[in-house]
Amino acid sequence: MRKYLPFAAVILLAAQAALQAVDVRVAFDKAFDFKSVKTWAWSDGYGQVLLARTKDDDPDAWRKVAQPIIIDAVKTAMTQQGFTAADAAPQVTVTYYLALTTGTETQQFGQFLPPTMEWGIPPFSGATQSFKILNRGSLVLDLTSGTTVIWRGIAQADIKPDATIERREKLLRESVRDLVRRIPRK
Repeated sequence: MRKYLPFAAVILLAAQAALQAVDVRVAFDKAFDFKSVKTWAWSDGYGQVLLARTKDDDPDAWRKVAQPIIIDAVKTAMTQQGFTAADAAPQVTVTYYLALTTGTETQQFGQFLPPTMEWGIPPFSGATQSFKILNRGSLVLDLTSGTTVIWRGIAQADIKPDATIERREKLLRESVRDLVRRIPRK
């Protein structure tokens, strides 16, 4: 039994890490020639923070915390991918949108069973068996050429309410890195 304990601990840590993973999706204009893009710059104002949590949330306060991290992470990731920051006449501009929301997830007893009597299960009322309040964050990066969005990346993750500032910063930096890696370069 004891020889399996380290293995079980590794499995639990991997499962916890997977639950906190970032879900990354991208969409882009397949007709655009991404391999010719060498320079980039920020759009005017960098981006926006959008909150859909409580009426008392202050987007400017969140922007003051998150924007410097996003700016630095994007600059680092774009440089690593071979893009050069340009002061004038960039080929693409980058805009970010950070959306923070709170939602719920519930499960009711029997919700996955078909509504037939052939299973031999007596009718029952659907009592709630699981209830979670989720803080969810989404980071959207847009690459624009002229006035057209040519690439959009979206990273989403559940954020634990008790997560430290360091954990939140790490999550933002990982999200940016994973998004920028998916910009087509071929």
